[in-house]
Amino acid sequence: MFFTTGGIGPTHDDITAKSISVAFGLNYEIHKKAFKILEAYYKPGEFNEGRQKMVWMPKDAKLILNPTSGAPGFCVENVFCLPGVPSILKSMLGGLKNEIVGGEPILSHTISLRTVESEIANSLTEVQNKNKDVEIGSYPFFQAGKLGVSIVIRSEDKSKIESCSLQILDFVNKKKIEVVERN
Repeated sequence: MFFTTGGIGPTHDDITAKSISVAFGLNYEIHKKAFKILEAYYKPGEFNEGRQKMVWMPKDAKLILNPTSGAPGFCVENVFCLPGVPSILKSMLGGLKNEIVGGEPILSHTISLRTVESEIANSLTEVQNKNKDVEIGSYPFFQAGKLGVSIVIRSEDKSKIESCSLQILDFVNKKKIEVVERN
């Protein structure tokens, strides 16, 4: 299964639906059911040309209902296309419970630091290179007027997450970087 987030809105740079159509060799056309959903969602006169762009999808795409803002996402084979706005995306995930099955659960652990990515880039790369079967991502944040980085460690194996966490905390302590939060 593959997921896309973003690119299904009404602006010129929202090209996901058209790109998926091309990738699967499907016609890019108005999805009649999506049109009816949005036509009913908006007040008369509000379903303008821009909003109508959100009903253009690959032929026969399966809709993913949107309880927050009306505009549905869609699925073609094993590719699920969802909006990029986190709160809207989250509200739509519940509708996929019966669609996504199988596989071991992916576990994660987050370590949030008061630093910038450039300060930890080399050390984090070393940890990643030693742990090829674990996914390690770094995500900058700005909170309470201060910069920080959240390091997210993902794996199906809790012991591998714990090992990576210890390796990361080792270089964090050596560099005297403040740990803001761990979960």
